[in-house]
Amino acid sequence: MMLDKLAQIEARYEAMTNELSSPELLAKPSAYGKAAKQHRSLGEIVEKYRSWKTLNEELTGARQLTENTEDEEMRELARVEIDSLQAQLEQAENDLKLLLIPRDPNDEKNVILEIRAGTGGDEASLFAADILRMYARYAERQRWKMEILDASETGIGGLKEAVALIEGDKVYSRLKHESGVHRVQRVPQTEASGRIHTSAITVAVLPEAEEVDVKIDAKDLRIDTFCSSGPGGQSVNTTYSAVRITHLPTNVVVSMQDEKSQIKNREKAMRVLRARLQELEERKQHEAEASERRSMVGSGDRSEKIRTYNFKENRVTDHRIGLTIHQLQLVMDGALDQIIEGLTTHYQAEKLNEETVLV
Repeated sequence: MMLDKLAQIEARYEAMTNELSSPELLAKPSAYGKAAKQHRSLGEIVEKYRSWKTLNEELTGARQLTENTEDEEMRELARVEIDSLQAQLEQAENDLKLLLIPRDPNDEKNVILEIRAGTGGDEASLFAADILRMYARYAERQRWKMEILDASETGIGGLKEAVALIEGDKVYSRLKHESGVHRVQRVPQTEASGRIHTSAITVAVLPEAEEVDVKIDAKDLRIDTFCSSGPGGQSVNTTYSAVRITHLPTNVVVSMQDEKSQIKNREKAMRVLRARLQELEERKQHEAEASERRSMVGSGDRSEKIRTYNFKENRVTDHRIGLTIHQLQLVMDGALDQIIEGLTTHYQAEKLNEETVLV
């Protein structure tokens, strides 16, 4: 029963409240930080549960009043209160259901954002640059920090591919449904006749993996160094500062040349490698649980078109939830909240259907 589960969570929260003040835990900063984080998470549920209990008690009292009083005016006041309390109780129940949905352990993590030009030639590379800029604007709105780890530019201002690190509060929870094929329909800058072209790029959002999440054995790595190069092959660095790391067991290759320091490039490459290896492992788990995988659109399979940006009609459509917004320029300037919140609500509703009804 869900109420039994909530009572257990409340008891655990109260026990942890006492544990957090123990000298033993205070002497271990890492363990204390982990415990404090869990305590805050449980506290959100407990606060809502206690509010639900209070509303339930008030509703019971209001119903008893209508049964025990002969004063018609008091009965009417009680009926009005019952209607209000029932609405509040229903909202509290829905909030509790959402809070009890098993959380994605990656939700709190930073992300590695990878954008690659797909079909469409130069126009695809230009759109890739536009999408990178869109996420940079969104990161600014969220007060996140975005750092370009690596970028392969074209001579016309486009991007063949780019890798960025986005750090901040619950970044993955907001961006995890952005993975997939993004399609653009517009007249390319390179098109003289004014014809609308359709191009596509791929976006991958990977939770940043820490060293404790992914164990990498040094003997499984081949590390090559080479001179960095810019657009058109022009040498931009005469030292061997660029790094290419190959993970031999999986054949995953990461190259990094953004920094002039070989050490910094290697550090960045390892961050990207850890994220990619974690994604590979999670993809294996998802494939082993086919039904669960189907409910996690955007988490691994990026072959399906998820969104279309039509510049002529000033609209963007997310095909997974049937949402169309006729404010494309605002979206391209980072106004993604309506889309992201729509996706979050959609997938939360799907999971709610699998949860036990609160009784």
